[in-house]
Amino acid sequence: MRLLIARCSVDYAGRLAAHLPEATRLIMVKADGCVAIHADGGAYKPLNWMNAPNTITDNGDHWVITNPKKETLTITLHEVISDVEQELGEDPGLQKDGVEAHLQELLAARPDAIEDGLTLVRREYPTAIGPIDLVCRDDANTVVAVEIKRRGDIDGVEQLARYIERLELDSSLGMIRGVFVAQIVKPQAKVLAESRGLRWVEVDYDELRGMKPDDLRLF
Repeated sequence: MRLLIARCSVDYAGRLAAHLPEATRLIMVKADGCVAIHADGGAYKPLNWMNAPNTITDNGDHWVITNPKKETLTITLHEVISDVEQELGEDPGLQKDGVEAHLQELLAARPDAIEDGLTLVRREYPTAIGPIDLVCRDDANTVVAVEIKRRGDIDGVEQLARYIERLELDSSLGMIRGVFVAQIVKPQAKVLAESRGLRWVEVDYDELRGMKPDDLRLF
């Protein structure tokens, strides 16, 4: 990973145009080629970014990052304050808690519990940014990406949206839609999902395990 702190300005050209005026920012370049520009605030979300795969052209005082859709991100470096590279090595990935992992297993066995007509294509479908919990097809043969959480927050919605971006790079898959699944989906996550054109579904863990309400009684 390369971390660059610099006074820079940034211009995006593609589906629309966007400009970040000159300021001091963190530029992060990951090993897979993903580039993200961060301010000193705003939590985890970058001000602008370009996902891999892409081509990075270093012209000294400016970089041009181009993706397969011919969108470009131009970073003009006015002053470099720090430039550090560090090999992070192989990451073992996120370890899900027991309930979340079991919930994924149960829904892989019963995708119709998410939506009538869903059939499983693959569990842990690989992408360059991590595996998608479930990839299914609906009764219209549309590809459906499913992200599963125990508690559904906006981070999970953002994660699903990034996975769909990766799938859309494969034109052979055709139209793709997403479903965000959790035992409880928080109100903010519901609003964000709907604004991104994603469905959200709440599922009952105990019902999926085949337990009826009477089964939970001690006497």
